[in-house]
Amino acid sequence: MHHAAVRVILEEHSAMSAMLRSISLLLADHRRRGSLPDFGVLRAMLFYVDEFPERLHHAKESELLFPLLRRRTTEGDAVLDRLDRDHADGERAIRELEHELLGFEMMADTGQLSVRRDRFEQAMLRYIDFYLAHIQAEEAEVLPLAERVLTADDWAALDSAFCANRDPLAGHEPDDHYRHVFKKILWALPPPLGIGPAIGHGHCHRPPGGR
Repeated sequence: MHHAAVRVILEEHSAMSAMLRSISLLLADHRRRGSLPDFGVLRAMLFYVDEFPERLHHAKESELLFPLLRRRTTEGDAVLDRLDRDHADGERAIRELEHELLGFEMMADTGQLSVRRDRFEQAMLRYIDFYLAHIQAEEAEVLPLAERVLTADDWAALDSAFCANRDPLAGHEPDDHYRHVFKKILWALPPPLGIGPAIGHGHCHRPPGGR
């Protein structure tokens, strides 16, 4: 797959997957040690998920990529319908996660700590499983279909749209307004996960002869 849009999608998937797995590891580590997580970091992570993957990445898939595929073939209608529902469900899941995190934080000094921790962690793990399955379906079914049926004009539109994404966890310098948010996130992530400036260099340069 050599289209710029595909590379952006894969890089954003990789960054998001690594961050979600890191959240699971962080929560498990604090549970083992009997300590409380850094709620500010968790809020920053959920804010990132809402601002970038949910509102930016998913929107371009549902509003541009999926309609282009439906225009070229009916072959992927079932999976596209399911993924569109996932996008809508993901927005609701983020609202649930934000509420459960707030409850965990606000009730951490009360007798409800254990219950609130469980509720947030279970909601977080459900979201992680949901999101990783969603990514797998896009990469195994949607992107190969796109490579087969989309036209050069379709790819030009997709490349332009997805290359406008500036996801800091996929290797872009964060906008000044977001810089403090991403510093908070990156400082909290274990370095072996490969998140940060090493990801995403040059993904929007078309190769010679590329469509």
